[in-house]
Amino acid sequence: MKLSKFIFITLVLLSSFGCKKKEVSESDFEKEVLNSVFVEIVDSIYMDRRIILPPPKFNPKTNKADTIGNSKELKLFWHRQDSIKKDTARILIGVHDYVVNNKIRNEKFDLTPFKNNKKFDFQYTSKFPNELTWIIDDYKSGMPVGTIEISNIKFNKDKTSGIIEATASCGGGKCGRGFEITIENKSGEWHIIKVFQTWVS
Repeated sequence: MKLSKFIFITLVLLSSFGCKKKEVSESDFEKEVLNSVFVEIVDSIYMDRRIILPPPKFNPKTNKADTIGNSKELKLFWHRQDSIKKDTARILIGVHDYVVNNKIRNEKFDLTPFKNNKKFDFQYTSKFPNELTWIIDDYKSGMPVGTIEISNIKFNKDKTSGIIEATASCGGGKCGRGFEITIENKSGEWHIIKVFQTWVS
């Protein structure tokens, strides 16, 4: 009887350990969710300074509004726009090193999971000169076409949805937009369900 009781208890303990799920800390859970929606966020809000400027309206010789006299400049402008749209090279995006965080911790945002992304080449903004010094119509210096900054996620009570605040800029202090992005877990996968623009400059 003692032996059978011992075997029974052992089996119960083994089964309880086997069924125990690996617990994920709150911090790791948030990182996983943020990583799963990061590229989708960037693709939804990024600003490309190469194509943000409007067509030239002024004749460079007279400095007056003229869409005929500056036909050469217009032709070059549209040719450049077409070239950018057809370019299959990865788009260089500057990402602010740290997540805007209202919590105590202040961890660097890890770009490693996205190093092989086919569309975007993500680099920390700290690798480049101060963003305010960027020249908006500089197309050849190898600088990022824009920057992205994101906040930590404000989850609902059940952690089935959350809100992320984000900003996108084309650099040079010339243009920027702020967003409130709602994400939701649908069938085990997190996706954006709403992008609301909160400010523009």
